[in-house]
Amino acid sequence: MNDPRPNRAPDPPAPPPRPAKPPEREATPAGSLWIHGLHAVAAALANPRRRAKRLLLTHDAEAELATRLPRPWRVQPDIVDRQRFQTFLPEDAVHQGAALLAEPLTPLDLDQAIARSDGPVLLLDQVTDPRNVGAIMRSAAAFGAACVVMQDRHAPPETGALARAASGALEIVPIAREVNLSRAIVTLQKAGFWVLGLAGEATRTLAEAAPRDRRVALVLGAEDAGLRRLQRETCDELVRLPISSGMESLNVAAAAAVALYEIARERAPAAPDEEEPEA
Repeated sequence: MNDPRPNRAPDPPAPPPRPAKPPEREATPAGSLWIHGLHAVAAALANPRRRAKRLLLTHDAEAELATRLPRPWRVQPDIVDRQRFQTFLPEDAVHQGAALLAEPLTPLDLDQAIARSDGPVLLLDQVTDPRNVGAIMRSAAAFGAACVVMQDRHAPPETGALARAASGALEIVPIAREVNLSRAIVTLQKAGFWVLGLAGEATRTLAEAAPRDRRVALVLGAEDAGLRRLQRETCDELVRLPISSGMESLNVAAAAAVALYEIARERAPAAPDEEEPEA
């Protein structure tokens, strides 16, 4: 039998679901930065020199932060969900559910910085990658550096990415910003420092040249260009790290870590001779 129902056109396919609208981006207030990551946020909150403005935490991050930094905190936190961080942090930011809006730290004068600590000084000659600078700051904190010296120009400003890479070291090691790096080297020399510039073609190694009887300053150049001429000529000596001939150079952050360890090892007091046991 013929089907008595009239012919009908098939229903059109359902339209694909609309993509979720991306969260609206928020501009960071002028003169501020978002410090993110639990370690960096805890260190910033514990630093009385850091002016904090706003603290955003997930529930889990609030509980974890309390184990790292006992309450009360200087800023009352706003509890938010994780999607909230997408509105003001880069997509690839590893924030761990914690972000602090704060003002950049005020750089110290070089004279102030070297008076606060007897550790070595690092000078960065046009090292511009904030991740490298952050990693250098971590090594500087680990090995007791007095400060890190950078130029006003050709050096990264304090940003959330730099603070995250430093993992709290920005709150420990002061930054001194100088207009002229060669003049900063002369200032250190007048203060009694022996200034060593890292250069792959140097004849002596850092271990051979590092003095035990005076403070040391290390000058590191950018990976592509190395130390500039004026900095080379102003240093007391150029030294190298004893790396394998199969590798041309180290990443500047790795070189800083190795050099700081070598200086710390040279400065460590010699272990006393063991006494012979009594008969």
